[in-house]
Amino acid sequence: MRDDAPEVEVEDEIEPEPVEDERFDEEFRARRAAALAHVRKWGDPVLKSRARAVDRFDDALQAEVDYMRGIMHDAYGVGLAAPQIGTSNRVLVYRVQPESPIIALVNPEVEWMGKETEVVEEGCLSLPNVHVDVERPVHVRARAVDEHGEPMIIEASGLEARVIQHEIDHLDGVLMIERCPRDQRKEAIRTLREQASRAA
Repeated sequence: MRDDAPEVEVEDEIEPEPVEDERFDEEFRARRAAALAHVRKWGDPVLKSRARAVDRFDDALQAEVDYMRGIMHDAYGVGLAAPQIGTSNRVLVYRVQPESPIIALVNPEVEWMGKETEVVEEGCLSLPNVHVDVERPVHVRARAVDEHGEPMIIEASGLEARVIQHEIDHLDGVLMIERCPRDQRKEAIRTLREQASRAA
């Protein structure tokens, strides 16, 4: 749980610290690029669909969670939802500190939001090169189960609360550009369309 300086830019992707060893830096960039290639991007219908609740806690679910942890770690992200890897399950993974374990939330629901809100710039692995201002509650309480079906209650503030809300939005088919000011949304869509046309 964290409530660091609200001015800090919040993204699904955290920029790495400068690396002295060039070979490591190249390896890092290659690993990150490979991971990002597995992340569904803007325009993919799965990102606009509401994910279905998980009712089987089996080896397939464990494999999905492990895969998501690996993609998020290699992409150097702070959060990833199952629709971002093309799976319509209500599963997300996150961590707000690079050295922390990656937490999996299955069938998460925000059951309480504090009245205090803040506007912070967000980014998203599925919307590359787009950053928009999003207003969200600073404090939330979420209920979920882990990948083994064990109940969890998370009381989160600051960055952790924001990441959880951002990823639950993904599970509901809501992208951050739907929560930002209209002018930023228009600019973001223009950027995304340009990127898509260059990639075609």
